[in-house]
Amino acid sequence: MTLHAPSRPAPARRDFIRKAGAVATTALLGDLVTRGAWAAGSDAPEKKEVKIGFIPLTDCASVVMASVLGIDQKYGVKIIPSKEASWAGVRDKLTNGELDMAHVLYGLVYGVHVGVGGPKKDMAVLMGLNRNGQAITLSKQLADKGAVDGPSLAKLMAKEKRTYTFAGTFPTSTHTMWLNYWMASAGISPVADAKVIVVPPPQMVANMRVGNMDGFCVGEPWNQRAIIDKIGVTAITTQDIWKDHPEKVLGTQADYVKANPNTCRAVMMAVMEAGKWIDANLQNKAKMADVVAEKSFINTSADAINQRILGRYDNGMGKTWDDPNHMKFFDDGAVNFPYLSDGMWFLTQHKRWGLLKEHPDYLAVAKQINQIDLYKEAASALKVSVPKDPMRSSKLLDGVVWDGKDPAKYADGFKVKA
Repeated sequence: MTLHAPSRPAPARRDFIRKAGAVATTALLGDLVTRGAWAAGSDAPEKKEVKIGFIPLTDCASVVMASVLGIDQKYGVKIIPSKEASWAGVRDKLTNGELDMAHVLYGLVYGVHVGVGGPKKDMAVLMGLNRNGQAITLSKQLADKGAVDGPSLAKLMAKEKRTYTFAGTFPTSTHTMWLNYWMASAGISPVADAKVIVVPPPQMVANMRVGNMDGFCVGEPWNQRAIIDKIGVTAITTQDIWKDHPEKVLGTQADYVKANPNTCRAVMMAVMEAGKWIDANLQNKAKMADVVAEKSFINTSADAINQRILGRYDNGMGKTWDDPNHMKFFDDGAVNFPYLSDGMWFLTQHKRWGLLKEHPDYLAVAKQINQIDLYKEAASALKVSVPKDPMRSSKLLDGVVWDGKDPAKYADGFKVKA
């Protein structure tokens, strides 16, 4: 099935876009102007139109808004958002050249590069698109039996002695790795004790409604949608698994970067500006939710998007809270820097769960994929600060620290393995 690029917005929406675009280009983003000659002369983008695939998820927002607000035009490119049906479809269109770039899973890019989860192809991560903001949802039936978190799920699974089915979004996806990590932290082997299937994000809620799975890990708005529809509850957010974890990235083929470095830089700058616009204030977040909720993008109600994007959480069981670690798209540039250690983490999990049979050269692979030098050029032009160290340290929910220093030891050091 071919899904076409979004149609022109309605008149009322076009009026908002015109006004918001003017605001974005002047007051809010006035300090982020094109410096140097990025859009002219030898630095002009090699391609004027860039087709960027996206999956209907809240975290596609910076790519969508860069196009909708016209920020892309400042850098001499036109972003054409292309709505895709599944991550497998995104993978195929990225690797065969139908898409120039994509809003894509970090683990998918790394998997393809090392030949896991699809045909092997040299890939590139240009920048991070967002942090945090995913979740694990358990069915209302499980919650009614007392399974509302990892330990209580493990207890129920041991008692019922049946096959439990959970869904991730792609074999090497961030979501499958979060799901596996979370289950293992509660003593549940996602390989021996459960069945983990692949379901495209927009189909998660419908599949849970008909009983095809006991739980899933996915990006928003589909966890909130399950609560609104009263078919699921939030067991844990991914930011409670790993605070400020990497999530979607702007990905492309390595050959595309080599052939079109100026185009890549222009798109990165536009998307970074859009991320700053989203993060700037509550009004912009609400406007973004209205835009991406439309049929041509996510196709859901704005209510399913706007609460969690503001950090207002409801777990579907009576608990509400304000989460300071909600989804962010810029956060003074911290979101967008492609840390080498972030990409390496996914490889350690691919090895842990048997997707990789041998340890790769973790650091070498990350250096091949993550386009740090190109990112620094884009960030420098926008006067966005860049971390001094391409590695960072984080403690995950089980207390284990990841810093990228000994990835093979880290991957082999977990009690629960494949």
